[in-house]
Amino acid sequence: MRVFRLLRKKYPIELSGKGAAMSGNRWNSKGTEIIYCAESRALAMAEVAVHISLATLPNDFVMVEIEIPSAVSVSSFPFAELPDGWNSFPHLLHTQRVGDEFVFGKKACVLKVPSAVVPGDFNFLINPNHADFSSIRIVDHADFPFDKRIFSS
Repeated sequence: MRVFRLLRKKYPIELSGKGAAMSGNRWNSKGTEIIYCAESRALAMAEVAVHISLATLPNDFVMVEIEIPSAVSVSSFPFAELPDGWNSFPHLLHTQRVGDEFVFGKKACVLKVPSAVVPGDFNFLINPNHADFSSIRIVDHADFPFDKRIFSS
């Protein structure tokens, strides 16, 4: 399976959950390392675009393509088990607990979760502390300039 991640060039192009652990996000609390990926380049872009504006748009994004071998354990979080408002901002503690339990439980290396930005699409959370993680690789990366029309009114 191929998944995608949009990174800034000022950070190393590597698979590390350290950035997510610094702030905490929808699917992890502060201190929990996890790697957020999307099922497509378009979803990876949308997941980032909701957090920036034309005025704050950096010009140093890189689209990273990641290969998750078929032997790597993947589980899905049941959409029906999400509480109302799971996709709100600020993030709910409930979804952060889901991600934390996924990381610390180590039952699977990858967790498929619904996108809060694009209903019907999915993100994939990678546990960098799982035994299968060592087989996941970055297979490509390329500069990814945002089309400024996305931010025009």
